[in-house]
Amino acid sequence: MTTQEYILEQAKALLSIDSPTGYTVNVTDYLLKEFSALGYAPARTVKGGVLVDLGGKDSDHAILLEAHADTLGGMVKEIKGNGNLRIAPLGGLNPNNAETENCRIITRFNGTYQGTIQLDNASIHVNTKYNDTQRTFDTLEVVLDEAVSSAADTKALGISIGDIVCLDPRTTITESGYIKSRFLDDKLSTAILMGFARHIKENDITPERHIYLHITVFEEVGHGGSASVPAGVTEIISVDMGCVGNGLDCTERQVSICAKDSRGPYHYDVVTALIQAAKKAGVDYAVDIYPSYGSDADAALSSGHDIRHGLIGPGVYASHGYERSHVDGVKNTLELLKSYLL
Repeated sequence: MTTQEYILEQAKALLSIDSPTGYTVNVTDYLLKEFSALGYAPARTVKGGVLVDLGGKDSDHAILLEAHADTLGGMVKEIKGNGNLRIAPLGGLNPNNAETENCRIITRFNGTYQGTIQLDNASIHVNTKYNDTQRTFDTLEVVLDEAVSSAADTKALGISIGDIVCLDPRTTITESGYIKSRFLDDKLSTAILMGFARHIKENDITPERHIYLHITVFEEVGHGGSASVPAGVTEIISVDMGCVGNGLDCTERQVSICAKDSRGPYHYDVVTALIQAAKKAGVDYAVDIYPSYGSDADAALSSGHDIRHGLIGPGVYASHGYERSHVDGVKNTLELLKSYLL
């Protein structure tokens, strides 16, 4: 299996594991197993992330690569009188993108149930206000695939306030190489880092700088990368999604190098070095400014770590919705990492 094939297989596996922020143990269990199978000794952090030592020579100027395995999702906020559920978002889930999505309700003690996120009174032949209703988490509800008609019926199933609601990712890879799924942010880049780790191990490479990986689990709520920075790390690169949209140059087939996001500029020297590495390797890249974005590297600086930071990732369209990238974006991101670090 080529590295590219391995990355795509791992992306599909990761995307199939529900892991909204706050409910990530299953995906980190999987990551611990897979990194161990590659020959590493991964460790679970106190917060629940996965830290992996890839080795290297210079431990006084080590580099930390970060991606995140937590995703958007929901939490049961209210059991309505009709037995349906009102939810609160986990992370930046947008109600306009959640409507009509199949979902799973994971209870704490009573198993998993199926449902669909719908507008309250969702039949357009009945609801004369259907087109005029603003979609918010107060106007949407989870319709359970169970015979319930009251709050008491739903509570009798064992569904409670605080239960986790996971949206169906609907993952598919087209013959033309497009990768479509919810939660490519950031399971696609998590898979890229797994492929990078596999490349190092299979080719018996000892990097000039010591390299660590941290797969975080609270990025979508802003503090994933704020802790668990190993001693000796002087630089953090977030490997997350690259933004695609109006006013930006990046496409799904490129790797994006971020010069600035909503929290400010990335370290000038790091951005420059990433661009030079991309040019050296003949990588198809774009440099962009992300207007509404924050990364694990930002969180590390905000928590007080004295480090340089950067952000790269494969171009992803329709972020926080039904997202789309391309196998070329995966390849270009991997090749940039190899050129920059190996």
